[in-house]
Amino acid sequence: MHFRQFYLGCLAHGSYLIGSGNEAAVVDPQRDIDIYLEDANAQGLTIKHVIETHCHADFVSGHRELAARTGARVYFGAKALAKFDFVPMRDGDEIAFGTVKLRFLETPGHTLESVSILVFDNEKSSTVPDMVLTGDTMFIGDVGRPDLMGARTPATELAGMLYDSLHKKLLTLPDEVKVYPAHGAGSMCGRNISSETSSTIGDQRRFNYALQPMTRDAFIKVMTTDLPEAPSYFGRDAKLNLEGPSLLDQLPTPVALGPEAVQKLQRGGHLVLDTRPSSQYGTGHIPGSLHISLAGQFASWAGTIIDSNLPILLVTENAEAVTEARTRLARVGLENVSGYLDGGILSWHNAGLPLVTTEQISVEELRHRIRENSLDTVIDVRRQTEWDGGHMENAVHAPLNHLEEVIASGDRNKRIAVVCSGGFRSSIATSVLERLGFRNLSNVVGGMTAWNSANPTLA
Repeated sequence: MHFRQFYLGCLAHGSYLIGSGNEAAVVDPQRDIDIYLEDANAQGLTIKHVIETHCHADFVSGHRELAARTGARVYFGAKALAKFDFVPMRDGDEIAFGTVKLRFLETPGHTLESVSILVFDNEKSSTVPDMVLTGDTMFIGDVGRPDLMGARTPATELAGMLYDSLHKKLLTLPDEVKVYPAHGAGSMCGRNISSETSSTIGDQRRFNYALQPMTRDAFIKVMTTDLPEAPSYFGRDAKLNLEGPSLLDQLPTPVALGPEAVQKLQRGGHLVLDTRPSSQYGTGHIPGSLHISLAGQFASWAGTIIDSNLPILLVTENAEAVTEARTRLARVGLENVSGYLDGGILSWHNAGLPLVTTEQISVEELRHRIRENSLDTVIDVRRQTEWDGGHMENAVHAPLNHLEEVIASGDRNKRIAVVCSGGFRSSIATSVLERLGFRNLSNVVGGMTAWNSANPTLA
C-alpha cells in the first residue's frame, strides 16, 4: 500500500492519497490538484476515487477538478446535499483496490454527512484497520466543532451526534489504529487542535480533552460553549463545494498592467491587494491598498476580509508570487483576480505615482511612546481568547475580523499603534485602518509575543 499525507500549512489542511494495484483514492483534496497527479504518476497509479469526508467550509475542494482531470468518481456521505452526481456512502460501504480496502463509517456531528474512513492494508490484516481518516470528526487534541451548519441543524443536536460518533464508533477501534484528520493547528474547524498531524486512537483516548470520560450532556455543553467565531467566508465555500466549484482553468488569467492602468482600475472600484512582506509594505505601498502578506495564513484572512464580488489587482514581491497568490485566493473561493502590477512597486515608483508608508516599530519603542504620552491608542486585533489570556493595560480590543465596525467612528487624527500576536495580523489591520482614513499608524513588529518577553506584566 502506498500512503501519503499532504499538509497545506496555509489552511492547516491535511489530504491523503492511498494507492495499491495501480489504482488510487484521494481523500479531502485541496483545489489545486497537481500534487496528487504527480505523486500518483510517480507511483504508477491511476486516481479512480475522490472521497470527501464532509462538505468543507474552510476551503474550496479539488473534488471536481480531480474528477475532470482523471475521470474519477466522487464519493460523499449519503446525507450530503451536493448538487452534482456523487456516490453516496453509508455505514459499512467499502471500496477495494489492490491490497487496500476502505470501509466507511457514518460519523455525523461536525456536519450531518460526515464520514470517517477505515483503511485496511490486507497485507497486514483484513480485519483490523491500519488507520482511520477522521475528517473533521476527530482531530489531534480536539474534535470538530458542531456549530457550522447555521439554522439547518442546531449545534446542540449536532454535538449529541458527535458524542455518539466518537464513543460508539471511533473510540471502539483498537488503540494502535493510526489517526489522520483533515486539519491541524490553526484551523477554525476546532479550537484546541494540536500541531501534530497524526496520532493513534490510544493516544487520543488518553490525551484529547474532548474524549475524556463525561456524560453526553456534559459533552454537549463543552462543545457548544465559548466557540470561536467562524470566518465569514465559510458559508460561501461550503456552497461552492456543494454546487461543484469552477475548474481552475476556467478562471480569468491575471493580466500584467502598467502603473497608470492599475491606478485607473483602482479608482474604478478594483481592490489592490499587496501581498509583500510587511517590512516591504511599510516602506512604501499604493495608497488605499489592502495588505495581506503571503507569509502566514494568507488565504484564510483574505477570505475573511475581502468581498468576493470585488475584482482584485495584485502587488507582489516577484512574478512567481502572482501565481502563488492567485492559487491561494482560489482555495478560499476568491476567483476574481483580474490583473497585477507589472514590475511590482518599483514600476509604480518609477512612474512618479504616490506611495505611502506605514511605520514599523519595536515593542521597546512602543513602551517608550506609552511612557512619553506620544501615542493616543493601542489597538489589539487578536481574537477574544487571546485577549482574555492577557493584554496591555488601556489597549482597545478590536478583533481583526470586526475591526471596521469597532473603529469606524474613531478620530482619524489619533496616533495609533496596532498589535497582534506577532505582527502579521496587525499589518493587515494598519492597511484596513488606512483605507478608512486613519493616517498616524504604526505596526508593532513582534507583537504581543515580543511584548511579553520584554515586559510580562499584563492586564
